Amino acid sequence: MQSIVRQMSRYNPSALRVPKHTNLIARPLARTLVTKRYTVEHESVSFDDATGLGVITITDHAQEALGDVVFVELPTIGTEVKQGEQIGAVESVKAASDIYAPVSGTIEEINETLSSEPGLLNKSPEDKGWLCKIKLSDPSEVEKLLDADAYRASYEN
Repeated sequence: MQSIVRQMSRYNPSALRVPKHTNLIARPLARTLVTKRYTVEHESVSFDDATGLGVITITDHAQEALGDVVFVELPTIGTEVKQGEQIGAVESVKAASDIYAPVSGTIEEINETLSSEPGLLNKSPEDKGWLCKIKLSDPSEVEKLLDADAYRASYEN
């Protein structure tokens, strides 16, 4: 390998130079931790410690139990919520179910797509069917929620 590099530099020394007009941007390395936790009421929160935002969803288990979702009621942007408060509702062909805030904070964004496509909660409950994003007021609340194994055990027993 070294001999190839030497040969290239003998015949074309500019091949080893980095052009002055490169578009390289120096950025500091950042560590981001995303933690996913669950409630016994079948909501989940994916908390990004870099942004302080938690993405709220219902779980796959919840959407299976609900059946075909036909309507989703979401909170208003800017609303301050406390952990355990009702923040919305989901209606399906089988039942209606309230949605509770798994964490405290301020509603920063809602998934507007759910108003015209409530079935996204069935197709992709923990990804494209996210409900809202909350700016957490107390990030330590996340650690008090259930991890994946504890959540699974909560409904299997």
